[in-house]
Amino acid sequence: MNANRLIDRQISSHFDTYKQALVLLGARQVGKTTLLKRCFPNALYLLIDEERIRQTLETYNSDTYKSLIGNTGLIFLDELHLLSNPGRAVKLIYDQIPNVRIIVTGSSSLHIKNKTAESMAGRAIDYHLYPLTFGEFLYQRGTEDTENIYIHKKIIELDRTDTVKKYDHKQILESLMLWGQYPYLIQSPQDSLYLKNLVEKAVFKDIIDLQLIDNKSKALELLKILAYQIGNLISYSELSNKLQISTPTVQRYIEIFEQSFILFRLYPFSRDKRDEIGKSPKIYFWDLGLRNALIDNFDSLNIRSDAGAMFENFIVTEVKKEISYLGLDYQLNYWRLKSGSEIDLVINNNKEFIGCEIKLTDGKISQAFKNRYPEAKTHLINSNNYI
Repeated sequence: MNANRLIDRQISSHFDTYKQALVLLGARQVGKTTLLKRCFPNALYLLIDEERIRQTLETYNSDTYKSLIGNTGLIFLDELHLLSNPGRAVKLIYDQIPNVRIIVTGSSSLHIKNKTAESMAGRAIDYHLYPLTFGEFLYQRGTEDTENIYIHKKIIELDRTDTVKKYDHKQILESLMLWGQYPYLIQSPQDSLYLKNLVEKAVFKDIIDLQLIDNKSKALELLKILAYQIGNLISYSELSNKLQISTPTVQRYIEIFEQSFILFRLYPFSRDKRDEIGKSPKIYFWDLGLRNALIDNFDSLNIRSDAGAMFENFIVTEVKKEISYLGLDYQLNYWRLKSGSEIDLVINNNKEFIGCEIKLTDGKISQAFKNRYPEAKTHLINSNNYI
């Protein structure tokens, strides 16, 4: 199986440019360890989940560290967050053993950053790895001979030409929307048990172990409510009333879910016009398979009431992943009037301004958006032209 990822070159060349530690963050099972072992095969690999390694690193003693590291010039600290003070460990190696380059992984950015913000300041550069992109999935499955297949180009470059495909793009789309894009599922497709176990580990082990969530049942209930609301505006006060917890608690829990790579918020595009929505975010999940496991629904798209929202989630997430990996300077938002007129995705930078309506079948671009922003390019994307 081909294992290349879009971020490979960026990761492999890190130490050509920087002396700071390379920190690769991402959810469980997205392929962080596999990627780093492939990019840095000669690194000394230290799995902190192993008791001996963890006990040695917990000494926070430079002489002990030097004995462990030996003469190697490159070390790979896998699952850094398992240390009681991970930032202190990186600081000690970086400052006291300066000829050693450091690679770090962690399943939760919050877990690492909560403990290491001060210690690692100026000593580390973060990268993010997500579930497979559409192009990475096709490449790793052997369907395409390159991972460089981009959905965002169809939108940003307004490419409306039909390309010859070696695959049934609708069949693959349905598979990805139902089962998600974790690498494991290429070898074991439609494995609902794997996804349900992943939910259990991601929510209960990684997040609850942070000890920042004081009400596990309410947190899980909130996450399930959000899973049903993908692509919709959320109201913190409404969620607060429904769950009978404070609004600040709702916001804090969502921030924890976000920083743990389960979901993200998309904020509105507004130029301070009174009739434009200016604050309320939309919610999207980084992986639809994980989302479907959370609500225990893997039914076919043709019998689902949420198929349109799932397609919107798929497109927005793909664009966000691709832009992140390629380092493109685009801001992603949605646009909506208080009267209800809406554009699902607004992509803009200093040069381009694009409004994208995302519909699983047919749809049309909001005339209100065209009238208000005549300089904007517009694009309708659906299951026939998304790639």
